Amino acid sequence: MSNHTVDPKLDIVFERFIDAPARFVWEALTKPEHLKEWYMPRAWGRVARAEMDVRPGGIFSIDITTAGGQEVPNLGCVLEAVPMERLVWTSMLFPGYRPAVFDDVPITAIITMESVGTGTRYVFTALHRNEADLEENRTSGWRQGTEIAIEQLVAHVESMK
Repeated sequence: MSNHTVDPKLDIVFERFIDAPARFVWEALTKPEHLKEWYMPRAWGRVARAEMDVRPGGIFSIDITTAGGQEVPNLGCVLEAVPMERLVWTSMLFPGYRPAVFDDVPITAIITMESVGTGTRYVFTALHRNEADLEENRTSGWRQGTEIAIEQLVAHVESMK
């Protein structure tokens, strides 16, 4: 996964500078108590439960309760974890690399962190199966929700300093 080349027909990339060390970004990405603070756009709902086992084959699980009360589970498998540098997970697999069954558009997420001065360059790349899935995520509100969640991540991490 470390050699991924972005394909604009299949990938969406979000990039931010976070005015905090990479260790705080890593903690916010991997600790359930932090995920609950930023992962879901607040106006849209909340994180009801989060579980992370940050090792290859480990669990990535974030259950969301929407503002309307709908329960939405998000379950995936961690593919790669290099503390304070890189986290890769996918909804295409369940924990233990078991094949997934899903209703939503599946993605593989590549998150990289790079120290820049006293801050961190954060890059989140969402890989899609095909152009139709990418277009669905662009137009369904997923992209907008991800932008909001990343802004919440930035604010949360910067408050941890």
